[in-house]
Amino acid sequence: MRTARRDTPKRPPARLVAGLAALLGLVLFGALCPSMAVARPAVGAQATGLHIGDGRLLEGNGNDFVMRGVNHAHTWYPGETQSLADVKALGANTVRVVLSDGHRWSENSPEDVAAVVGQCKANRLICVLEVHDTTGYGEDAAAGTLDHAADYWIGLKDVLAGQEDYVVVNIGNEPWGNTDPVGWTGPTIAAVEKLRDAGFQHTIMVDAPNWGQDWQGVMRANAQSVYDADPTGNLIFSIHMYSVYDTAQEITDYLNAFVDAGLPILIGEFGGPADQWGDPDEDTMMATAEQLDLGYLAWSWSGNTDPVLDLALDFDPSRLSSWGERIFHGVNGIAQTAEEATVYGGGTPGDTEAPTAPGAPAASAVTDTSVTLGWAAATDDTGVTGYDVVRVAGGAETRVAASTSPTATVTGLTAGTAYTFAVYARDAAGNRSARSATVDVTTDEGGTPGAACSVGYRVVGEWPGGFQGEIAVRNTGTAAIASWTLAFAFADGQTITNMWGGTATQNAGAVSVAPASYTATIPAGATVTLGFTAGKGAANTAPAAFRLNGSDCARA
Repeated sequence: MRTARRDTPKRPPARLVAGLAALLGLVLFGALCPSMAVARPAVGAQATGLHIGDGRLLEGNGNDFVMRGVNHAHTWYPGETQSLADVKALGANTVRVVLSDGHRWSENSPEDVAAVVGQCKANRLICVLEVHDTTGYGEDAAAGTLDHAADYWIGLKDVLAGQEDYVVVNIGNEPWGNTDPVGWTGPTIAAVEKLRDAGFQHTIMVDAPNWGQDWQGVMRANAQSVYDADPTGNLIFSIHMYSVYDTAQEITDYLNAFVDAGLPILIGEFGGPADQWGDPDEDTMMATAEQLDLGYLAWSWSGNTDPVLDLALDFDPSRLSSWGERIFHGVNGIAQTAEEATVYGGGTPGDTEAPTAPGAPAASAVTDTSVTLGWAAATDDTGVTGYDVVRVAGGAETRVAASTSPTATVTGLTAGTAYTFAVYARDAAGNRSARSATVDVTTDEGGTPGAACSVGYRVVGEWPGGFQGEIAVRNTGTAAIASWTLAFAFADGQTITNMWGGTATQNAGAVSVAPASYTATIPAGATVTLGFTAGKGAANTAPAAFRLNGSDCARA
């Protein structure tokens, strides 16, 4: 798959694909045949929150919960927290959040993880947290181990304790490449046992080897032994379906093998757009998941290095790609099939009463490309779950922002242009209010003012002759920065070779960075993160100063 700042997992070599059908159909089918399944640990009265029962993911009250949601690359885009509200507004009931244990990328701190969980809960989403550093272990030399990931989760125990109703722990993303994938089983069992020994009661999710796609059937063959190693029985398997799964038979065979064996499974990632390895059959994936009542989580909300798999362009929920339209609004898509977790009061039978109309929005913090709107909150008999901000032009409306609170910032506007905005409220049952009164706003004429900013700089990793760095640019002002240039200088001859989040131009030691499309706007109080690799000599002194749009930035 193409993911934010990571290599594309490899499609199996042609000489191995030829034998795949026989391998899966003859050798592995027997491993998961129901008649061969051994007894699994029963989930008793001590089951807490989300748990497994009879091969199904259940809520604490026994309600069958089917995940319908997306993946979000939080660790690379920590400033894009609005994304959780946006995916909820489009109907998702779950979000899988990319985190880092510090082995390969910047470690997400306990405070950050606690904030993410809080945002999931505020947006009435079930939160699947995953460590991404394990991706492709055994084939990708930069990947971390499941044991290291388990230690990271143990370090978060105080943050995650008591969140079993809301959080699933996905130990490590795609924790084995295509090199000797049979090595996946032992470390997976050990990581599960390590978390249980540490007292974790959460449902644990484990990803397959072969970059998550299990095309050699290792997870399928060894799923029972992995499941039996969990003394709580609260473990679910995650298969990632991309171009390996380009026929209906491959998809239905794989998913039905787990269901027939009574083993819980979901599609933890999947893609639809064709690539150089093939054309995934997303229609069958979604249809089969719906038929079998299995969860699915599409990759990914936004920010992919290759944006073909971006569901929303530039993190903008009003600009869904064709892939995003398919996932949210297509047949068997999220809008049709997602049901909110009952822990949030979702699925209230017979709720047909719409919220009251929100108050008329008022505009503040108007810039050349953005405006912040606030309004009096709506009321509802079961509770308002969100708001949709629409642009009104004649008789047409276009949704431009979503929020769970009575305020939102609309970005991507044109300088010196008149706009009309209004707001709708929504409740958990999907009832929508009448439209609020409108407000007229004219954006500023534009220009490139100085910026109030702070910059954090750090070296993520070093090797002979090179290093990986990270620059976090924070807007400390009260208005969004809609267009920017960052300038700094290296003192020791360092030379940037690749950058994500922006485009670097370098002249000797002087570096000028222009933003990528998805980092072009920095909302007030928000941070965008740039990453890069660079060549270096013996010394690697950090830049002494940073300037944003000509203004000196404080050092964070």
